[in-house]
Amino acid sequence: MAEATAAERGREVRRKLLDAAGELIVELGWRAVSTRVLAERAGIGSGLVHYHFASLQALLTEAAIGRMSAAIEEVSAMLDGVRTPEDVLELLMGAIGEYSGQDAESLLFVETYLAATRDEELQKAVAGIVDAFRAKLASALARAGVAAPADTAAVLAAAIDGVLLHRALDSGMTAQAVGPILRRILGG
Repeated sequence: MAEATAAERGREVRRKLLDAAGELIVELGWRAVSTRVLAERAGIGSGLVHYHFASLQALLTEAAIGRMSAAIEEVSAMLDGVRTPEDVLELLMGAIGEYSGQDAESLLFVETYLAATRDEELQKAVAGIVDAFRAKLASALARAGVAAPADTAAVLAAAIDGVLLHRALDSGMTAQAVGPILRRILGG
């Protein structure tokens, strides 16, 4: 087998660092991740962290934004197939059902939202993800004939985020519980 090139090894180290950063944000919280702990988790020397990333904050940001973007893109891609308000709601309720509020993705979102309140660059990156999702949702709502689709998308996206946040505290915040309420919002 041919030896990996320097570029391939560099990409592999970056991938390890990004994966480790995502895991540690969930396990320890954004502020508790250190360069040393991150390097140990990734199985690399701590000097390589700053070789591949301008700062620990830049690495954490890239890891979180990458994972958040991938999660949101999954739902966004499914919005292309919706045609009715009920289709939109069914899709969103299915997405809610996948998260407990204590799962890794939910915790990553919560930690990243919190960190974004203290970091302007991270806030802009998170806002970009949210804005893109709202635009995709608004397009689906417009196709479905929902009035004021952009405003409705903004409130619906915030409601979904809120439900996911509250699920960590109240397991009764299920798709079955919130679906009828959101259905009324979409129905007028």
